[in-house]
Amino acid sequence: MQDKIGNKNVIGKELNKNNLKAKKKFGQNFLINQDILNGIVSKSLIDKDTLVIEVGPGLGSLTEHLCENAGYVLAYEIDEQLLPILEDNLSRFNNKTIINKDILEVDIEADIKKYQGNLKNVYMVANLPYYITTPIILGTLEKTKMIRRYTLMVQLEVADRICGKPKTKDYNALSIAIGYRALATKVLDVNRRNFMPAPNVDSAVIRLDLYDNPPFTAKNEKHFFKFIRECFTQRRKTLVNNLCSNNYDKDKVKEMLRKLNIKESVRSEELSIEDFVLMSDFLEGEN
Repeated sequence: MQDKIGNKNVIGKELNKNNLKAKKKFGQNFLINQDILNGIVSKSLIDKDTLVIEVGPGLGSLTEHLCENAGYVLAYEIDEQLLPILEDNLSRFNNKTIINKDILEVDIEADIKKYQGNLKNVYMVANLPYYITTPIILGTLEKTKMIRRYTLMVQLEVADRICGKPKTKDYNALSIAIGYRALATKVLDVNRRNFMPAPNVDSAVIRLDLYDNPPFTAKNEKHFFKFIRECFTQRRKTLVNNLCSNNYDKDKVKEMLRKLNIKESVRSEELSIEDFVLMSDFLEGEN
Protein backbone atom coordinates (compact mmCIF):
# COMPACT_ATOMS: atom_id res chain seq x y z
CA MET A 1 0.00 0.00 0.00
CA GLN A 2 1.33 3.42 -1.00
CA ASP A 3 2.29 5.74 1.89
CA LYS A 4 0.14 8.79 2.25
CA ILE A 5 1.83 12.06 1.27
CA GLY A 6 1.05 13.69 4.61
CA ASN A 7 3.67 11.67 6.44
CA LYS A 8 6.85 13.07 8.00
CA ASN A 9 9.12 10.59 6.24
CA VAL A 10 7.43 11.03 2.86
CA ILE A 11 7.52 14.84 3.13
CA GLY A 12 11.18 14.73 4.14
CA LYS A 13 12.09 12.46 1.24
CA GLU A 14 10.21 14.66 -1.24
CA LEU A 15 11.99 17.80 -0.06
CA ASN A 16 15.42 16.13 -0.09
CA LYS A 17 14.86 14.44 -3.44
CA ASN A 18 13.93 17.73 -5.06
CA ASN A 19 16.48 19.80 -3.13
CA LEU A 20 13.71 21.95 -1.67
CA LYS A 21 13.09 23.73 1.60
CA ALA A 22 9.86 25.19 2.96
CA LYS A 23 9.68 28.80 1.80
CA LYS A 24 8.84 31.39 4.44
CA LYS A 25 7.74 33.92 1.81
CA PHE A 26 4.91 31.55 0.82
CA GLY A 27 4.10 30.57 4.41
CA GLN A 28 4.91 26.91 3.74
CA ASN A 29 4.45 24.51 6.67
CA PHE A 30 3.59 20.97 5.58
CA LEU A 31 0.99 19.05 7.59
CA ILE A 32 2.29 15.60 8.60
CA ASN A 33 -0.48 14.08 10.73
CA GLN A 34 -2.94 11.79 8.96
CA ASP A 35 -5.47 12.05 11.78
CA ILE A 36 -5.58 15.83 11.34
CA LEU A 37 -5.89 15.49 7.57
CA ASN A 38 -8.76 13.03 8.00
CA GLY A 39 -10.33 15.37 10.55
CA ILE A 40 -10.25 18.31 8.15
CA VAL A 41 -11.95 16.28 5.44
CA SER A 42 -14.56 14.97 7.89
CA LYS A 43 -15.38 18.45 9.21
CA SER A 44 -15.56 19.89 5.69
CA LEU A 45 -18.61 17.72 4.85
CA ILE A 46 -17.44 17.25 1.26
CA ASP A 47 -18.69 14.38 -0.90
CA LYS A 48 -18.59 13.20 -4.49
CA ASP A 49 -21.06 15.93 -5.42
CA THR A 50 -18.63 18.67 -4.34
CA LEU A 51 -16.15 20.82 -6.24
CA VAL A 52 -13.42 21.67 -3.73
CA ILE A 53 -11.27 24.79 -4.03
CA GLU A 54 -7.90 24.36 -2.33
CA VAL A 55 -5.35 27.11 -1.72
CA GLY A 56 -1.67 26.25 -1.33
CA PRO A 57 -1.68 22.45 -1.77
CA GLY A 58 2.09 22.30 -1.13
CA LEU A 59 3.20 18.71 -1.72
CA GLY A 60 -0.38 17.42 -1.87
CA SER A 61 -0.93 16.03 1.65
CA LEU A 62 -4.45 17.43 1.96
CA THR A 63 -5.10 17.36 -1.79
CA GLU A 64 -4.71 13.59 -1.78
CA HIS A 65 -7.52 13.24 0.78
CA LEU A 66 -9.67 15.76 -1.07
CA CYS A 67 -9.31 13.89 -4.37
CA GLU A 68 -10.35 10.67 -2.64
CA ASN A 69 -13.48 12.22 -1.16
CA ALA A 70 -14.63 15.00 -3.51
CA GLY A 71 -16.05 15.05 -6.99
CA TYR A 72 -13.35 17.41 -8.28
CA VAL A 73 -10.49 19.43 -6.77
CA LEU A 74 -9.31 22.77 -8.13
CA ALA A 75 -6.08 23.75 -6.39
CA TYR A 76 -4.15 27.03 -6.63
CA GLU A 77 -0.40 26.77 -5.97
CA ILE A 78 1.72 29.92 -6.22
CA ASP A 79 5.09 28.12 -5.96
CA GLU A 80 6.03 27.00 -9.48
CA GLN A 81 8.70 24.62 -8.15
CA LEU A 82 6.05 22.48 -6.47
CA LEU A 83 3.96 21.88 -9.61
CA PRO A 84 5.87 18.86 -11.01
CA ILE A 85 5.99 17.31 -7.53
CA LEU A 86 2.25 17.78 -7.09
CA GLU A 87 1.51 16.31 -10.49
CA ASP A 88 3.70 13.31 -9.69
CA ASN A 89 2.31 12.77 -6.18
CA LEU A 90 -1.28 13.03 -7.42
CA SER A 91 -0.83 11.30 -10.76
CA ARG A 92 -3.29 8.52 -9.92
CA PHE A 93 -6.16 11.01 -9.63
CA ASN A 94 -7.97 12.31 -12.70
CA ASN A 95 -10.40 14.52 -10.75
CA LYS A 96 -8.08 17.44 -10.09
CA THR A 97 -6.59 20.52 -11.72
CA ILE A 98 -3.64 22.45 -10.28
CA ILE A 99 -3.29 26.08 -11.34
CA ASN A 100 -0.06 28.03 -10.84
CA LYS A 101 -1.65 31.31 -9.78
CA ASP A 102 -2.11 33.53 -6.75
CA ILE A 103 -5.65 33.00 -5.41
CA LEU A 104 -5.92 36.76 -4.84
CA GLU A 105 -5.47 37.45 -8.55
CA VAL A 106 -7.74 34.87 -10.18
CA ASP A 107 -11.27 35.20 -11.52
CA ILE A 108 -12.61 32.66 -9.06
CA GLU A 109 -16.15 32.60 -10.42
CA ALA A 110 -14.95 31.97 -13.99
CA ASP A 111 -12.83 29.07 -12.75
CA ILE A 112 -15.69 27.61 -10.72
CA LYS A 113 -17.99 27.73 -13.74
CA LYS A 114 -15.30 26.02 -15.84
CA TYR A 115 -14.73 23.10 -13.46
CA GLN A 116 -18.00 22.65 -11.55
CA GLY A 117 -19.83 20.74 -14.25
CA ASN A 118 -22.86 19.03 -12.70
CA LEU A 119 -21.46 19.06 -9.16
CA LYS A 120 -23.97 20.48 -6.71
CA ASN A 121 -21.72 22.00 -4.04
CA VAL A 122 -18.72 24.33 -4.14
CA TYR A 123 -16.61 24.42 -0.97
CA MET A 124 -13.16 25.71 -0.09
CA VAL A 125 -10.92 23.43 2.00
CA ALA A 126 -7.38 24.61 2.68
CA ASN A 127 -4.43 24.94 4.99
CA LEU A 128 -3.99 28.67 4.43
CA PRO A 129 -0.62 30.45 4.48
CA TYR A 130 -0.72 32.38 7.75
CA TYR A 131 0.80 35.59 6.42
CA ILE A 132 -2.09 36.13 4.03
CA THR A 133 -5.02 34.38 5.72
CA THR A 134 -7.29 37.39 6.18
CA PRO A 135 -6.93 38.78 2.62
CA ILE A 136 -7.69 35.34 1.18
CA ILE A 137 -10.83 34.85 3.28
CA LEU A 138 -12.23 38.37 2.97
CA GLY A 139 -11.17 38.69 -0.67
CA THR A 140 -12.88 35.45 -1.68
CA LEU A 141 -16.01 36.21 0.31
CA GLU A 142 -16.21 39.54 -1.49
CA LYS A 143 -15.59 38.09 -4.95
CA THR A 144 -18.09 35.24 -4.91
CA LYS A 145 -21.10 33.72 -3.21
CA MET A 146 -20.72 30.49 -5.17
CA ILE A 147 -18.50 28.98 -2.44
CA ARG A 148 -21.01 28.10 0.27
CA ARG A 149 -18.75 26.50 2.87
CA TYR A 150 -15.14 27.13 3.90
CA THR A 151 -13.10 24.71 6.04
CA LEU A 152 -9.78 26.38 6.74
CA MET A 153 -6.68 25.78 8.81
CA VAL A 154 -5.56 29.12 10.24
CA GLN A 155 -3.41 30.46 13.04
CA LEU A 156 -5.14 29.83 16.40
CA GLU A 157 -5.25 33.52 17.28
CA VAL A 158 -6.92 34.32 13.96
CA ALA A 159 -9.41 31.48 14.45
CA ASP A 160 -10.37 32.92 17.83
CA ARG A 161 -10.89 36.36 16.30
CA ILE A 162 -12.95 35.04 13.40
CA CYS A 163 -15.19 33.12 15.79
CA GLY A 164 -15.18 35.91 18.41
CA LYS A 165 -18.43 36.88 20.13
CA PRO A 166 -19.50 40.28 21.53
CA LYS A 167 -18.09 41.24 24.94
CA THR A 168 -15.03 39.00 24.55
CA LYS A 169 -11.40 39.96 23.95
CA ASP A 170 -11.37 38.19 20.57
CA TYR A 171 -14.32 40.09 19.06
CA ASN A 172 -13.26 42.68 16.50
CA ALA A 173 -13.85 43.96 12.97
CA LEU A 174 -12.83 40.61 11.47
CA SER A 175 -15.38 38.75 13.62
CA ILE A 176 -18.08 41.11 12.33
CA ALA A 177 -17.00 41.12 8.67
CA ILE A 178 -17.17 37.33 8.53
CA GLY A 179 -20.11 36.91 10.92
CA TYR A 180 -22.13 39.24 8.68
CA ARG A 181 -21.92 36.67 5.88
CA ALA A 182 -21.44 33.32 7.56
CA LEU A 183 -21.75 31.25 10.71
CA ALA A 184 -18.17 30.76 11.93
CA THR A 185 -17.28 27.73 14.06
CA LYS A 186 -13.96 26.41 15.34
CA VAL A 187 -14.04 22.66 14.68
CA LEU A 188 -10.52 21.40 15.41
CA ASP A 189 -7.45 22.48 17.40
CA VAL A 190 -4.08 21.65 15.84
CA ASN A 191 -0.79 21.69 17.74
CA ARG A 192 2.22 23.19 15.95
CA ARG A 193 4.06 19.85 16.21
CA ASN A 194 1.80 18.48 13.45
CA PHE A 195 3.68 20.52 10.83
CA MET A 196 7.05 20.28 9.12
CA PRO A 197 8.75 22.62 9.76
CA ALA A 198 6.87 23.45 12.95
CA PRO A 199 5.57 27.04 12.98
CA ASN A 200 5.91 29.27 16.04
CA VAL A 201 2.18 29.15 16.80
CA ASP A 202 -0.60 26.61 17.19
CA SER A 203 -3.40 26.38 14.65
CA ALA A 204 -7.10 25.64 14.41
CA VAL A 205 -9.55 24.54 11.75
CA ILE A 206 -12.58 26.78 11.32
CA ARG A 207 -15.68 26.27 9.24
CA LEU A 208 -17.65 29.10 7.67
CA ASP A 209 -21.16 28.23 6.55
CA LEU A 210 -22.56 31.03 4.41
CA TYR A 211 -26.09 32.17 5.20
CA ASP A 212 -28.69 31.41 2.57
CA ASN A 213 -30.72 34.24 4.04
CA PRO A 214 -28.42 36.62 5.96
CA PRO A 215 -30.04 37.80 9.21
CA PHE A 216 -28.96 41.40 8.56
CA THR A 217 -28.25 43.34 5.37
CA ALA A 218 -26.56 46.74 5.25
CA LYS A 219 -27.90 49.29 2.78
CA ASN A 220 -24.38 50.02 1.57
CA GLU A 221 -22.05 47.07 2.16
CA LYS A 222 -18.94 48.92 0.98
CA HIS A 223 -19.56 51.55 3.65
CA PHE A 224 -20.43 48.88 6.23
CA PHE A 225 -17.08 47.06 5.92
CA LYS A 226 -15.19 50.36 6.04
CA PHE A 227 -17.30 51.49 9.00
CA ILE A 228 -16.61 48.43 11.16
CA ARG A 229 -12.86 48.89 10.68
CA GLU A 230 -13.21 52.50 11.80
CA CYS A 231 -15.16 51.44 14.90
CA PHE A 232 -12.19 49.33 16.04
CA THR A 233 -9.40 51.79 15.13
CA GLN A 234 -8.24 51.83 18.75
CA ARG A 235 -9.75 49.19 20.97
CA ARG A 236 -9.29 51.14 24.22
CA LYS A 237 -11.30 54.09 22.92
CA THR A 238 -15.07 54.41 23.10
CA LEU A 239 -17.07 54.02 19.91
CA VAL A 240 -17.71 57.78 19.86
CA ASN A 241 -14.01 58.61 20.04
CA ASN A 242 -13.10 56.08 17.37
CA LEU A 243 -15.70 57.45 14.97
CA CYS A 244 -14.76 61.06 15.67
CA SER A 245 -11.10 60.25 14.99
CA ASN A 246 -12.29 59.00 11.60
CA ASN A 247 -14.01 62.30 10.78
CA TYR A 248 -17.59 61.51 11.79
CA ASP A 249 -19.50 64.42 13.30
CA LYS A 250 -19.70 63.99 17.06
CA ASP A 251 -23.21 65.38 17.36
CA LYS A 252 -24.43 63.07 14.59
CA VAL A 253 -22.82 60.07 16.29
CA LYS A 254 -24.46 60.94 19.61
CA GLU A 255 -27.82 61.41 17.87
CA MET A 256 -27.44 57.96 16.32
CA LEU A 257 -26.71 56.36 19.69
CA ARG A 258 -29.76 58.00 21.27
CA LYS A 259 -32.07 56.84 18.49
CA LEU A 260 -30.69 53.30 18.63
CA ASN A 261 -30.88 53.26 22.43
CA ILE A 262 -27.14 52.63 22.83
CA LYS A 263 -25.26 54.18 25.74
CA GLU A 264 -22.81 56.95 24.83
CA SER A 265 -19.93 55.31 26.70
CA VAL A 266 -20.17 52.06 24.72
CA ARG A 267 -17.09 50.36 23.30
CA SER A 268 -17.26 48.60 19.95
CA GLU A 269 -16.68 45.10 21.37
CA GLU A 270 -19.95 45.38 23.33
CA LEU A 271 -22.14 45.65 20.22
CA SER A 272 -23.79 43.02 18.03
CA ILE A 273 -23.57 42.68 14.25
CA GLU A 274 -27.12 44.00 14.02
CA ASP A 275 -26.02 47.12 15.93
CA PHE A 276 -23.22 47.74 13.45
CA VAL A 277 -25.56 47.32 10.48
CA LEU A 278 -28.02 49.82 11.96
CA MET A 279 -25.25 52.30 12.79
CA SER A 280 -23.70 51.97 9.34
CA ASP A 281 -27.08 52.63 7.72
CA PHE A 282 -27.60 55.69 9.93
CA LEU A 283 -24.16 57.23 9.27
CA GLU A 284 -23.77 56.35 5.60
CA GLY A 285 -22.27 59.33 3.76
CA GLU A 286 -21.50 61.26 6.96
CA ASN A 287 -17.67 61.19 6.91
